[in-house]
Amino acid sequence: MSEMRDIRLRMKSIRDTRQITNAMRLISATKLRRARIQLNQAFPYFDRVRRTMAEILRYASRWESRYFSKPEHEMQEHLNRGIILITGDKGLAGAYHHNIIKLAEMLAENEPNHILYIVGHMGREHFIRQHYHVNEEFEYSMHNPTAYLARDMTDVIIRDFLNGKLDEVYIAYTYMVSSIRQEPRVLKLLPLEYTALKSELGLTGADATPGHDTFEYEPTPEKVLEKLVPKYVKGILYGVMVEAFTCEQSARMTSMKNATDNADTMLDKLRMNYNRTRQDSITRELTEITSGMEGLLGESGNLQ
Repeated sequence: MSEMRDIRLRMKSIRDTRQITNAMRLISATKLRRARIQLNQAFPYFDRVRRTMAEILRYASRWESRYFSKPEHEMQEHLNRGIILITGDKGLAGAYHHNIIKLAEMLAENEPNHILYIVGHMGREHFIRQHYHVNEEFEYSMHNPTAYLARDMTDVIIRDFLNGKLDEVYIAYTYMVSSIRQEPRVLKLLPLEYTALKSELGLTGADATPGHDTFEYEPTPEKVLEKLVPKYVKGILYGVMVEAFTCEQSARMTSMKNATDNADTMLDKLRMNYNRTRQDSITRELTEITSGMEGLLGESGNLQ
């Protein structure tokens, strides 16, 4: 009987755990859909910013911007590089955090003059514990990525870049290749590279050649770019955050689904074990009753 009681207690514990993992899977699915809706709602605004930048690069014949890389900058040997690392706030997401943290460690080891700007408690706690150079003021959560959060983060990054604290800025994030495959990636954020930006904005062939001031920008193209580039950076940062958040929720959904399926498998095995033990107990009791009856009948026969 004690064995049956132990099995019942274990089955109850697994059922309780299964309810938790299944609830976490449903919550992750809801967060994933909400994040995608937010990104789709903000996309027209950031797309308009991109197109305006494309028009300036296409039609303005003379312009300069401190946000674009310069030849003398590329010749420097020791550059201060900032690495924005996008992680999550919670675990139970499979290998999601392990993969992106491993990539960030490789980047930091190859760059002696690095500063880590970490989003999410998981990555922040890891790198502080490992004594990496982490920006202590840059403390943001990935609980709910919004355009307002991206704006605040962009202000910090732009300030450090313009003040000379950072020469280059990279983003390490997770890209969703498919619903079952996620890939850590690195994206250069600042300074903007003219050739790479033309390719991203779709300026090829004749479109990539500066025009002859077809449009007039007031007060100047430089002033317009001065306003547009931070918004462009904010759009990239916001898109990357939503992409990483979506990957995290997808990884957690998969992990929790596997945990729920494993719980179902364990419950099936325990249920079979419980029924077998119960049947053995019943058979044993029947055998004992039968043996007792035969003994009593034998004793009564001898008395006669």
